[in-house]
Amino acid sequence: MLNQEVFNKAVDELSEHLVYLILYFQGEPYLHPSFHEFVSYAKRKKIYVATSTNAHYLNDENARKTVESGLDRLIISLDGADQDTYESYRIGGNIEKVLEGTRNIIHWRKKLNSPTPFVVFQFLVTGQNEHQLPEIKRLAKQYQVDDVWLKTAQIYDFENGSDLIPKQDRYSRYRKNSNGKWELKNKMTDDCWRMWHSAVITWDGKVVPCCFDKDAHHSMGNISNVQFSKIWRGANYESFRTNLLANRSTIEMCKNCTEGTEVWI
Repeated sequence: MLNQEVFNKAVDELSEHLVYLILYFQGEPYLHPSFHEFVSYAKRKKIYVATSTNAHYLNDENARKTVESGLDRLIISLDGADQDTYESYRIGGNIEKVLEGTRNIIHWRKKLNSPTPFVVFQFLVTGQNEHQLPEIKRLAKQYQVDDVWLKTAQIYDFENGSDLIPKQDRYSRYRKNSNGKWELKNKMTDDCWRMWHSAVITWDGKVVPCCFDKDAHHSMGNISNVQFSKIWRGANYESFRTNLLANRSTIEMCKNCTEGTEVWI
């Protein structure tokens, strides 16, 4: 897990330019014992902080600490309106824990008279749950969350189709072509604004180009022993950007990228 010293070092270096910090990447943020301290430290630097959770660890104490930390936005993943549908995607998950965590956070936000966090139900639309959209909106109203966000699902090996691809075209990142194969809706152009806009820092301090580099295959350096500014302007980053601008389709993680696709509906 990313330790507090390395996190603080990165925030200190970037605080003059960093305006938006996303504290999650391929894992459950509330498993980190210093999560609330991370949020509080960034908030003292006047940085907007958001996180996304499965809400299974939002017990009463964690909910209170979350509100007290100053967290600006809390995304709660709710990918089904009943246990069977929810668990068809969130294997081993418990929808009652999600709803209990939601109750806890709303309770403490009210009790502490806090305007934050802004609480969102994120609904990942799949072929198994697309029929439950009205019920998700009803639950959002019942539990007094602030908004519902519908997100399209990323499918691996999508070319031959998947049960996860929604039947309603507007909720899918993919479409079937004339050959009967599935393809991304967006065109693969040789550009990507993310390369000059943001970066991802992994649990062990590696700097990777974006959230599609889930296994850190393209590490640009490590903030544990190198300043972020040197990594950002370093040879590895410049080489990666050059390759992307020359032929993005040669980079494996870019082949299933959402750039140019409506991820949020």
